[in-house]
Amino acid sequence: MMTVEELNRIKAAKEELVMVRTVIREQGELLAQKTGYRKQVLVCGGTGCTSSGSHKVIQALEKALKANELEKEILVVKTGCFGLCALGPIMIVYPEGAFYSQTTPEGVARIVEEHLKNGNVVTDLLYQETVHEDGSIISLSETKFYKKQLRVALRNCGVIDPENVEEYIARDGYQALAKVVTSMEPDDVIGELNASGLRGRGGGGFPTGKKWAFAKASESEIKYVCCNADEGDPGAFMDRSILEGDPHSVIEAMAIAGYTIGASQGYVYIRAEYPIAVKRLQIAIDQARDYGLLGEDIFGSGFCFDIEIRLGAGAFVCGEETALMTSIEGHRGEPRPRPPFPAVKGLFGKPTVLNNVETYANIAQIILKGAGWFSSMGTATSKGTKVFALGGKITNVGLVEIPMGTTLREIVEEIGGGIPNGKKFKAAQTGGPSGGCIPACHIDTPIDYDNLIALGSMMGSGGMIILDEDTCMVDISKFYLEFTVDESCGKCTPCRIGTRRLLQFLEKITSGKGEMEDIEKIEELALHMKSSSLCALGQSAPNPVLSTMKYFRDEYIAHIKDKTCPSGVCKSLLSYEINPELCKGCTKCARNCPVGAISGTVKQVHTIDKEKCIKCGLCVKNCKFGAIFKK
Repeated sequence: MMTVEELNRIKAAKEELVMVRTVIREQGELLAQKTGYRKQVLVCGGTGCTSSGSHKVIQALEKALKANELEKEILVVKTGCFGLCALGPIMIVYPEGAFYSQTTPEGVARIVEEHLKNGNVVTDLLYQETVHEDGSIISLSETKFYKKQLRVALRNCGVIDPENVEEYIARDGYQALAKVVTSMEPDDVIGELNASGLRGRGGGGFPTGKKWAFAKASESEIKYVCCNADEGDPGAFMDRSILEGDPHSVIEAMAIAGYTIGASQGYVYIRAEYPIAVKRLQIAIDQARDYGLLGEDIFGSGFCFDIEIRLGAGAFVCGEETALMTSIEGHRGEPRPRPPFPAVKGLFGKPTVLNNVETYANIAQIILKGAGWFSSMGTATSKGTKVFALGGKITNVGLVEIPMGTTLREIVEEIGGGIPNGKKFKAAQTGGPSGGCIPACHIDTPIDYDNLIALGSMMGSGGMIILDEDTCMVDISKFYLEFTVDESCGKCTPCRIGTRRLLQFLEKITSGKGEMEDIEKIEELALHMKSSSLCALGQSAPNPVLSTMKYFRDEYIAHIKDKTCPSGVCKSLLSYEINPELCKGCTKCARNCPVGAISGTVKQVHTIDKEKCIKCGLCVKNCKFGAIFKK
């Protein structure tokens, strides 16, 4: 059985080893001397970097260290996500804090020989924003990407080995659970959460303390704690990254929830398409059991709690809480009418607390640092931080965690590094298929739950897709409608039929057959869906359409009245032209046209037969003079 004394002993033994990864320069050097390792090399083992070949980098690193007889001096640690996914595979050497980006096995050989063996940092392989003009290394926390971030839920991602429970313990892991089960009453925990202002990070933003209080108040001998790790939004990978980089934070929080509401069993519902997250979560659960942190009589308190994993098959609707529980029960994942709410009648008909991964990742720190610490961050109604998966037309694609109230401009221009290729920012899509688009005129809006809803969008789980001036907003709406049509469970008519009908309208408009009355019909149908669909999937499915019609109505009108796509995206509305002043008559476009739509002789201006043209774009691609353009 794990005792508080044993927990503290493990923490003391491992604390300095892990601390080396959080400081640089003189302090880092002094700490490194105490650990027995001259240097530590952290390699990202998250999905993004793994797909870029980080496993090959680790293999090359271990081979090179062995060849140079350095394996006892250098500690190699496979971590979770550092955040800068666009620069993967990422490798950081401590105590210097040398940040090597887009690392290759060939580059590793140089790093081992020049840096790890001889002490000379390989500056040309570093992420250049971490290097001063004089060659000295800038701390990651001082770079533009990290400077305005505040890592709470992500505090251990990119710092610890997620497959080593003792490294989690070294970072105050399981201290909150020990505190709760040995010295706090369930009402004390709920009071702390209520005072903190923590709201659910999975979409709705419901107060976490209130949700736990409802479940605690429900009379039942059996209760359950569930974690939603289904994360089905296109472009979202926040929860996956937390489970890959810090799975014990979720396990600890679920155990705290179990103690608070009177539950002894927990379930994590995670999609099978996340193999790394599933593997590390299972390792973490097994280790927690082995160390007595799950199971019987935790910390000698008499409290018993265990966790099992349930794999989802990728249905988006299973992110809805009642559909998720139905799936855990072994049935087809379909939503159930509410009330009764899960806190009263949830999994297997018993009172249940369900939160998503990021919500749980905040719990232990609130218990240890206090409600006042957490509520000091954020805005009046949205406390703490929020993790976003930043993607789309943005330089720094990756994972960011910002205090609530950070403006969209700060996220795009500073943290995100701006729009590539000198393009202009057009909109940010948040909340996935249930969210909406925030136009450039609202770029200075502070990001929090209420502001996003006021703009016709929502927080959702935290996907943020950046769109530039070349994006067609009608086409974006169509993309999300295609997704919701495919993912609708079909149980209720407003969603099953309504999403398909909305998509038909958008297909009609983007194909050049739209009529002005279609706009009114879309708005009317959308309102019916929002008021009568069974679950949030159907209720929120029209949001991308409604928000784009609100802020980019002129684009809908251009598609309908002018039969043109202002952004040049909608294929049916495009036409290709040849600029006679630039055409040299090289004939390459004509020779490569698959349907013979281009005619002209050598050194003469060519022309395109628009009736024959299939708008494949090969002519634009092949013209080295830039004479062919689409409009």
